[in-house]
Amino acid sequence: MLDLRCYFVTGTNMTPEIAAAAVRGGAGVVQVRSKPISARALYDLGARVAEAVHEVNPRAHVLIDDRVDVALALRCAGAPVHGVHIGQDDLCPRAARELLGPDAIIGLTTGTLELIRDANQYADVLDYVGCGPFRATPTKDSGRTPLGLEGYPEIVADSQLPVVAIGDVTVDDAAELAATGVDGLAVVRGIMNAPDPAAYCERLLSEFEKGRA
Repeated sequence: MLDLRCYFVTGTNMTPEIAAAAVRGGAGVVQVRSKPISARALYDLGARVAEAVHEVNPRAHVLIDDRVDVALALRCAGAPVHGVHIGQDDLCPRAARELLGPDAIIGLTTGTLELIRDANQYADVLDYVGCGPFRATPTKDSGRTPLGLEGYPEIVADSQLPVVAIGDVTVDDAAELAATGVDGLAVVRGIMNAPDPAAYCERLLSEFEKGRA
């Protein structure tokens, strides 16, 4: 089962130890992202993160950011990598599915009602959509207007896929965002900068469940 509630997107200066700690705290997905990064460096980082995550929790899912080729290469090499998260300018979701196979996890970046409705045409090949930014963030400038809390209910209602909120999401936002109906929260800096990533993820999950209830 794909648990999107606590979705860790890695940042710069990433180490396998941080990923392992996040998963120990309950993170269900780790997306390996460290821009700017070469394909070879992403492959090496992805392999190390995937092994660390698998050792802690074999049920957690490791995805590669953007690079379908890197995800495919890692899977072919036997690394416990489960799929890819692609953006609007990356490989078409159907092509990604053809390459990665029926059991791979594939997510797509969105952030507006128009993009959500466009993503619905790929509901048969995608597993979820990332949607943001929730608020402006230095991690990634998408050029899209921040959604805020008020932007998610309509998006959730229109989406045929599970929705993961992203964009300067912190543990303090978890309950309110969960109450909008989103299926998960993608966090970068909160987990990367936490003195105790495991405790941070545990608290985020607790707050998310409070909001969902």
